[in-house]
Amino acid sequence: MSTAYVPQQPQQPQHAAPPPAPPATPPHASEATRLLCAGTYLDSGYRDRVIEELHLNSQRFVAPSLGFDAARVLAHALRARRQELAWSAAILGLWVVGAALTDGLLIAFLGPSLYLAIGSWIKGRNPAPPVYRRVTAFLFRWWGCLMFAALLAINVVAAFGGGGDSSPSDPYGDGYDSYDGLSGDGSGPLNLIDILLFVLGFKGLSGTIKPWQAWAALVVFAAIVLCTAGQRGAFARVLAAELSPQRFPDAAGDPAEQGESRRFQWLKHRIRTEQHAPLAMYHELRPFCGAGAAYPDWVLAVELKPDPLKKQQPISNRLVLEKIRPLVERLRLPAEYAGPGVRDRLRWLEIDECVFLPAEGLLRREEAPYHPQAFEEHRAHAVEEGAEKRRHFLRIRVGGWEEELVVTVFVRIHTQGRMLMLEIAPHVLLPVRADFKDADRAAHRFRHNNVLGKAVWAMARMPGSLVRSLAVLGKSVAYGCRLLTGGYTNALPDGPALSVRELGSVEAGSHFQEMDVSRYLKSIQDRVANGVRAALAESGYQTGEFVQQINNISNGGVHIGKVEGSTFAVGDQASASSTTGGGAPQKGADAHDNG
Repeated sequence: MSTAYVPQQPQQPQHAAPPPAPPATPPHASEATRLLCAGTYLDSGYRDRVIEELHLNSQRFVAPSLGFDAARVLAHALRARRQELAWSAAILGLWVVGAALTDGLLIAFLGPSLYLAIGSWIKGRNPAPPVYRRVTAFLFRWWGCLMFAALLAINVVAAFGGGGDSSPSDPYGDGYDSYDGLSGDGSGPLNLIDILLFVLGFKGLSGTIKPWQAWAALVVFAAIVLCTAGQRGAFARVLAAELSPQRFPDAAGDPAEQGESRRFQWLKHRIRTEQHAPLAMYHELRPFCGAGAAYPDWVLAVELKPDPLKKQQPISNRLVLEKIRPLVERLRLPAEYAGPGVRDRLRWLEIDECVFLPAEGLLRREEAPYHPQAFEEHRAHAVEEGAEKRRHFLRIRVGGWEEELVVTVFVRIHTQGRMLMLEIAPHVLLPVRADFKDADRAAHRFRHNNVLGKAVWAMARMPGSLVRSLAVLGKSVAYGCRLLTGGYTNALPDGPALSVRELGSVEAGSHFQEMDVSRYLKSIQDRVANGVRAALAESGYQTGEFVQQINNISNGGVHIGKVEGSTFAVGDQASASSTTGGGAPQKGADAHDNG
C-alpha cells in the first residue's frame, strides 16, 4: 500500500525575534521640516511669525519640536526674508528712478496700487472670508485694476504719438473740448479712452503725456515685470535645489544653514539643544505648547483595595510605569505573517520620559538644566512626587504620514493616600498646510511654463508691486527697531508662546488621517490601561473598580461612584432625574444606600 508523500512544511519558531525596525528619518530631514521651510518662502505672514517667535524673542525657550527641526525652519525664514528684502528694494528703486525719469508720470500709478493693496487687506488671509469682505475686496481690487489698465493704455497711445501738445480746439491743453467736455474735437465721435479717463477722474491726463515720458514709463514697467518674474524664479530654484526631496536631507550643504550672523548661530545652537530634549521648559498658560491639538484627557482615581486572595506588595509610580513600558513597546511588533516590509507607523513608536519645568525663576536661558546629569536628578525626584509645577510624564509618540501626523500621549501615574491616579493627555499635530504641500507643484509649474506664461503671471502682479515693496521695507525697518530697542537680548527667560509647527498646520485632517489618529490613540490607551491593571493585580490589589472606570471612559460615559439619592444627567439630550422619591440631599449630607 502506497501513501502520498507530503513535503515537510517550514515551522514558524514560537519566539522568533521581530524584524528590525527600519531607521527613522531624522527630524532635520523629515518631510514636515521641508514643507515648513518651503512655507517661509510662500507666506510672508507665516515667515514673520516664525522670525518673531524664534529670532526676535530670544529669551523664550523653543517649544518641543516633535518630528521636525525648528532651527532649520528659522534658517530658511531668515533667508527668505533677505531675498524678499533684496527684490523689494530693487522694485522700489525702479519705481523711484522711473518717477524721476518720467518727470513724475509714475506717481499717477500710486492710486491704483493703493486700491489693490486695500482690497487685499480687506480680504485678509482667511481662505473663506465673510461675504461682505469678499464683495468689498472685489470692488476695490477691480477698481484698482481698471484704473491701472486705463493709465497703461494712455501710456501706450502716447508712446506711439497719440498724446502730446494741445490742439486748437483744446485751448486749455487738457485734452478736452471746452464745449463738449468729452469729445476731443467737439464734433467727432466720443473717444472711449477719454470717456474712461473722465469717469476714473484722470481728465486732462491724455493730452499732457509726452511720447518720451510714455516710453520711459513702459521701459520701467518692463524692468519691474522682469524683477517680479525673477523673484518667483528664485523661489522656484530653491524648491528645485536645496529644498528638493533629494537634496534636503543634506543639512550640512544647505546654504540657509551657513548664516554668518552671531545671533542666528547662537539661536540655532540653543534651539537644537532644547527642541528634542526630554526636559520641557513651559509657560504656565501653555504647558503642552508644541504637542498639537489636545484630545479629551483621561483622569482616573481609584482606591487601592487589597485583594484578600493575594499578598500585598509595595507599589510605586516607577513600578507602574515599568509595567506599562514593555506593553506599549510591543505595539512595534508587526503581525506574525506580515513580513519584514510592513510599513505600519507603530513600528516607529517612540517612548521616553520627560519632565516639565516652569520657565519662571531663571535669569538666563542657558541656566535651564538640560545637562544629562541635571535632568536625571529632576526625573528621579519628579517621578514619585505629585508636585504642581514640576511634572513627570511617560511620553509616547507616533509620527505618521512622513511626520506630518504626530500623535503624542502623555501618561502620568501618582500613588498617594492609598489611591492611584492615572492621567492620560493625548495630543495630535495635524498635517502641514495644503498650500505648503503644493509648493513643489507651484515651483514646477512656474519653472516649466513658457515665456508668455511667465510674463503674464508677472504682469498681473506688477500693479501692486509698489505698495507690496513699501510694506516689506517698512516691516523690515520696524523689526530692526524692535530688535534694537525692545530689550529682548537681556530679557528674563520665558516659556514658548507658540509652536511654528502648530502655526503651519491645517485645522482638520483627512478621513484616513482621522482613522489613523483613532487607531493610534486607542492602541496606546488600551496598552496603558492594561499595564496599570497588571501592576495593581501583581501588587495584590483589586482591579474591578479600575476596569469599570476604563470601560466607562472608553465608551464615552462618565464614571459615578454613587448615585443613590443624587440627581444626574448623562448625554447631550438627557434630562436630569432623581434616583429616589425623596429630594436631593442637603449640602453636607451623605447619600445613604437604602438597598
